[in-house]
Amino acid sequence: MQNNESDLLSVERQFFSALIRNQIALDDLMADDSLLIDVLSGSEVTKSELLDVLKSGQLRFEDIEPLNSRVRFYNGTAIVTGSTKMTGHFGKYQFSVHSKYTHVYVKAVHGWQLVSAQGTQMSGREVNSNSWMVVHCSPVV
Repeated sequence: MQNNESDLLSVERQFFSALIRNQIALDDLMADDSLLIDVLSGSEVTKSELLDVLKSGQLRFEDIEPLNSRVRFYNGTAIVTGSTKMTGHFGKYQFSVHSKYTHVYVKAVHGWQLVSAQGTQMSGREVNSNSWMVVHCSPVV
């Protein structure tokens, strides 16, 4: 099986874009049993829970800026590690987060699908001086 890093990174960009704009694409990019670990709370989030909270508008991503990424392939599985800056709203709270992440994709019949994602907030010590504040959560007025 041939693995192409640029193809996988394209799927990764589609995933981030779908979080912001297109839940239908997100549904196709994620396996039905996908499990995410929330970057802010550490809680487990299923695919259906994520889609529901996005569709309801309770969670809105305004921007997700991938800063870097690294791809490794293992027999039909791809692991992407990287970092992002994300801004958005959860309920009445605005957030901005600088995080590191791991995404696990499997090669399915119709292409790569996300099966697992873990995000970790970066503390101020891990962010260089050119970066923005790590996490701000404040009520929207």
